Amino acid sequence: MIWAAIIGAGIGCYLLKLAGFSIPSWVLDHPVVERVADLIPVALLAALVAVQVLATDGALVVDARLVGLAAAVVLLLLRAPFLVVVFGAALVAALVRLV
Repeated sequence: MIWAAIIGAGIGCYLLKLAGFSIPSWVLDHPVVERVADLIPVALLAALVAVQVLATDGALVVDARLVGLAAAVVLLLLRAPFLVVVFGAALVAALVRLV
């Protein structure tokens, strides 16, 4: 039973990839499609960050992670380098947890 699911998932992934390659180029060159394709990764990443920051065991939780995210947003608005943003957010979250 488990092998049937694995093989079925593999075939489904292959067909999905094949469907992406078989879309005509005139469809992909449409400005709306290009704009949506540019924004989908941003939306997915934002959703992942929101889930990781605000959820624990299926419940909404506001804790030091949210303060760290806020610090990261401030550092990004100040155009800090990426490593400074990551370490700054981690430092702020750690200090809030310490307090």
